Amino acid sequence: MEITYLGHSCFLLNLGGTRVLFDPFITYNELAASIDKEAIQADYILLSHAHQDHLADAEYFAKKDNAAIVASYEVCEWYKSKGVENVVHMNIGGKVNLPFGTVRMVFAAHSSVLPDGTYAGNPASYVIESADKLIYFAGDTALTYDMKIIAELYQRVDLAFLPVGGTLTMDVYDALIAANWVNARKIIGMHYDTWPNIEIDHVEALEAARQAGKELTLMQIGEKINL
Repeated sequence: MEITYLGHSCFLLNLGGTRVLFDPFITYNELAASIDKEAIQADYILLSHAHQDHLADAEYFAKKDNAAIVASYEVCEWYKSKGVENVVHMNIGGKVNLPFGTVRMVFAAHSSVLPDGTYAGNPASYVIESADKLIYFAGDTALTYDMKIIAELYQRVDLAFLPVGGTLTMDVYDALIAANWVNARKIIGMHYDTWPNIEIDHVEALEAARQAGKELTLMQIGEKINL
C-alpha cells in the first residue's frame, strides 16, 4: 500500500492498483502550494464530512478523473446537483463493496455543513478492509466510546489515520487513547499545523506516542511511504 500525503487530512492511497483519495483540500491550503493537482489521479474520493477543508477539491477530481465520490447521502446528492453523477451514497453503519475492498461508514463526533449552508448529514469515519490491510480513517472527530465498536468488529486495525491537532478535533493524547480503543499500533497523524490554532509540537507528539507504545508518523506534505 502506497500512501501519499497531500496536506491537512488529504491522503492518496494506492490499494491494489486502485487510487483512493481522502478528504481533498489542496487549492486553499497554503502549506500544500507545491502539490500539482493535475499530476494526481483518483478512482474514488472518500469524504468524511462537508467542511471546506475536507472537500474543496472533490468536484475537481470527480470531473477530471471521473472518480466516484463516496460520502453521506446528502453530500452525494449535493454533488449530483453540480453535475457529478458518479457517486456512492452511504450513511452511518452502512457497508459497500468496492474494487479496493469493503468500506464501512462509522460514527464521528464532529459537525458538518456544505460550503453553501446546505445540510450535509452526519460526519463520518471509515473502516476499509482491503486485501491485506485494515484501515481506519477517522476524519474529524472527538474521542468517543463508539471507537470501541471497531475493535469488537474487527479485532485489530493495521493503520489508523487520526487527527492530532486539537482545538477542532482530538489532540495527540486523545488520539493515542483512540488508537488503544480501535486496537491500532500504527498511526498516521492528520489535521495539524494547517493553521495556528492546530499547530503541534512534533517532538512532544512523537515522544507521547513512544511512551504509549504506539508508532506515530507525521508525514511531510508530498511525502510517499509504503506499508
